[in-house]
Amino acid sequence: MARTLIHVPAAPRRGVPFEVRATIAHPMETGYRTDDSGRAVPRDILTHFECRLDGRRVFAAELHPAVAAHPMVAFFLRAEVGGTLSFTWEGDHGFRQTETVPLTLSP
Repeated sequence: MARTLIHVPAAPRRGVPFEVRATIAHPMETGYRTDDSGRAVPRDILTHFECRLDGRRVFAAELHPAVAAHPMVAFFLRAEVGGTLSFTWEGDHGFRQTETVPLTLSP
């Protein structure tokens, strides 16, 4: 499993937009480089990121080889109800990782 960092404010206010940040440790190898022996380094990138609140998609992004290693995705979310935020990264070679965090809103 890749290391992830997810930042969600402790108690954002109901109906007020707040920032969500998610970072995953991943090399994002484009497949265009060669190693010291001159052999092509195989492509290994994340291709999709998605965030869901209690199963409903609230943000999604398609990722491409130009994205830096250990990508960070930041977006604003406005929620009317609390629940569970799930973050899913998908990539080459069957890579898939999901992390969850609780979302508790203040009135």
